[in-house]
Amino acid sequence: MAHKNIKLTWLNFLHLYQPVNTDEHIIKEATEMSYKRIIRALEENPAIKFTVNISGSLFIRWKDLGYGDLIVRIGKLIKRGQLELTGTACYHPIMPLIPLLEAERQVKENENLLKENFGPDFKPRGFFLPEMAYSPAVAKLVKRLGYKWLVLDELAVNGALGKVDTSRVYLDKATGLKVVVRNRKLSNSYVPETITGILAGDRKTFGDQETDIITTATDGELYGLRYIDQTGVFEKLLRHKDIITETFSGFIASHPKTETISPPLHSWETSEKELAKGEPFNLWQEKTNTVHKKLWGLAAMAYETVESFRHDKNYHWARWHLSRGLASCTFWWASAKDFRLLSPLSWSPDEIERGTNELIRSIRTLEDENSRETKIKAEKLYIAIKKMIWERHWIYYWKKT
Repeated sequence: MAHKNIKLTWLNFLHLYQPVNTDEHIIKEATEMSYKRIIRALEENPAIKFTVNISGSLFIRWKDLGYGDLIVRIGKLIKRGQLELTGTACYHPIMPLIPLLEAERQVKENENLLKENFGPDFKPRGFFLPEMAYSPAVAKLVKRLGYKWLVLDELAVNGALGKVDTSRVYLDKATGLKVVVRNRKLSNSYVPETITGILAGDRKTFGDQETDIITTATDGELYGLRYIDQTGVFEKLLRHKDIITETFSGFIASHPKTETISPPLHSWETSEKELAKGEPFNLWQEKTNTVHKKLWGLAAMAYETVESFRHDKNYHWARWHLSRGLASCTFWWASAKDFRLLSPLSWSPDEIERGTNELIRSIRTLEDENSRETKIKAEKLYIAIKKMIWERHWIYYWKKT
């Protein structure tokens, strides 16, 4: 049990992602306030090790915005063994909700970007499912593409929260992939502050887990953008004499004993109630959300149309728009859930429009005259979505903000 003078091992997973089509100032703000802070903290503390996912979409924008030096610094940390990168789907789609072929394409595109940045032989061992959205079919794809482990939410073990030993390694029965699960309660706090309290003897926020190994997984934006750490608790923690860190791959290698599990469909936001109702991904596809229904209708139309016209001379650009429109943000911003603790109300017509515009442009881009009839249907659906979201915004959701 952790208490004063007992060392804690902290397995820290950080997810760095920005939509590829988001505004320049948003990416710069997250990079300057959070991402650079994380990289600088590692550089200043050579004994510290983190496992990190950086989505390919962010690498694309970093290069566009002149952050090549930051990528070089990340490469040096990888070579030093301080920073471990995972694979993922390039544009952050909810992988169980899109066609497997599309998911595979995005994983491979992400791999190509990692090789461009870190060498032709670069291949991560671990994989981050965007939003930790798990399904057996997607896990089998990840396994087939050569990955060895997944990081999942604690719901993966037995469908319950607060009753899981997150200090051990599990084995996905469907695929043979190793699995490390995060402690959700700790991950939903400002983790450095919580761990500092644990080191001081406060176990109230540690849950029922009796262990000296803490596993957390959060968005990288927590470290500066979403939480202003006025006194530098994060940096102080990394210098604490009783804190040890390890990469996920290193932890898995040192813990050969596993427990076999059959994870249910879930994400790192799924509640036990949603799991019981059979709605594991309702932040992105809620049964009663008519905006979601129309968005997925347009997404399906866009995908099927683009794939039906592979011979079209603009096929590349049609796919360019399609992959951007399938990003999770398109659907998350239509869920209208309240995450006021560390995030805003998840409702934004502007952000929904951003993704919807990409989906309709994927169809508009095609030049084959045989696509004309589908284009007209798609335009009608597109207009209906825009009308619906703005009417709802001014009549109902606007009152909640």
